[in-house]
Amino acid sequence: MNLPLKIARRYLFAKKSTNAINIISGISVFGISVGTAALILVLSVFNGFEDLITGLFSNFNPDIKVTITEGKTFEVDTVMIGKIAALPTVSIVSQTIEETALFIYNKNESIGILKGVDDNYKNVTGIDSTLREGTYRFQDGKREMAVLGVGIRNRLSVNVGDYLSALEVYMAKRKNSGPLSKPFNKKLIYPSGTFVIQQDFDSQYILSSLSFAQKILEQKNKIGALEIQLSPEADPQSSAAEIRKIVGDKFTVKDRYQQDEAFFKIMNIEKWMSYAILCLTLILVAFNMIGALWMIVLDKKQDISILRSMGATRKIVRQIFLSEGILLGILGMLLGFFFAVAFYIAQKTFGIVPIPAGFVVDAYPISMRLPDFVVVAITVLAITLIASLPAAFRAARVPAIIAAD
Repeated sequence: MNLPLKIARRYLFAKKSTNAINIISGISVFGISVGTAALILVLSVFNGFEDLITGLFSNFNPDIKVTITEGKTFEVDTVMIGKIAALPTVSIVSQTIEETALFIYNKNESIGILKGVDDNYKNVTGIDSTLREGTYRFQDGKREMAVLGVGIRNRLSVNVGDYLSALEVYMAKRKNSGPLSKPFNKKLIYPSGTFVIQQDFDSQYILSSLSFAQKILEQKNKIGALEIQLSPEADPQSSAAEIRKIVGDKFTVKDRYQQDEAFFKIMNIEKWMSYAILCLTLILVAFNMIGALWMIVLDKKQDISILRSMGATRKIVRQIFLSEGILLGILGMLLGFFFAVAFYIAQKTFGIVPIPAGFVVDAYPISMRLPDFVVVAITVLAITLIASLPAAFRAARVPAIIAAD
């Protein structure tokens, strides 16, 4: 151990001449520990919400989605689909098509999105695991069935399982055959179940069979997207790159993050803005440490003079009190990590901070990640180092004892 660090450690734990210095130092360490714990917990709560929302989105969005760059639909290319399905990282490929439609049920009207899906869709997304009522099916004999988002189901006041009342679907025609022809196609479909994922999906989407959507859209042998599930060990970025090579420039390939990129960017901005605000609070707490170190300098003024007389340079004296500040910061940081981990365990085990009723979970989700600890450690140590500078430079100006003649 070098000399400045050894002396700093001794000053940290040694009894001070004034008890107030010990109290102020203790308050400084406690303040740093609370600030550190707050930084870790804020990042962990945002991580928890990110994991929760990603999990919810995964019940509707696939790992990889392929769409046409220009236009809404494209011809089914069995050769291209076969090449994608043959990739070792690809598990399942589903074909879908969607378009905005008007839905009417017992005189209740609502605009939403009709999404036609094939039999593989439930395996790609796990949509059938989100059912709130009814069943996940699109055929009942000759009847076409639909699975509705709970939001649009409530707006239409749909009675799931009522086979006497049909849901009317109106879709605008792409081409008018004449001045007297109707500008829309109409078909009937019966509700078989409702799903609950996330408000944006629940309030807009109604799922039907792919064939039903193609018929009402007049898009025979055309689809709107290929939705792909990757194998568990696959890397999304490299898999997306391989798929891009197959489909070419005419298609857009997006991984799960890119499908909701705007949402995740906003969430990330909120996360780091909250972190920045708490950093400002930690900087205010650091003023206590400045006062504590300054009082230690005054308390140890005679010791510093003796060290200077023994040959200690100003640099060594500065290093002593910079090390003192860093040790205070490390002590507070480690206590903060302990408090954060203890809170994390309590929240995961008992849910001590609940969420109001009506949300998909009962308590605030929380998820700790190692990189967050690294970021917080760097932040705390940087703040404590800056807070140590005034006292360190003040100590360096203490003169040596001048011997009397």
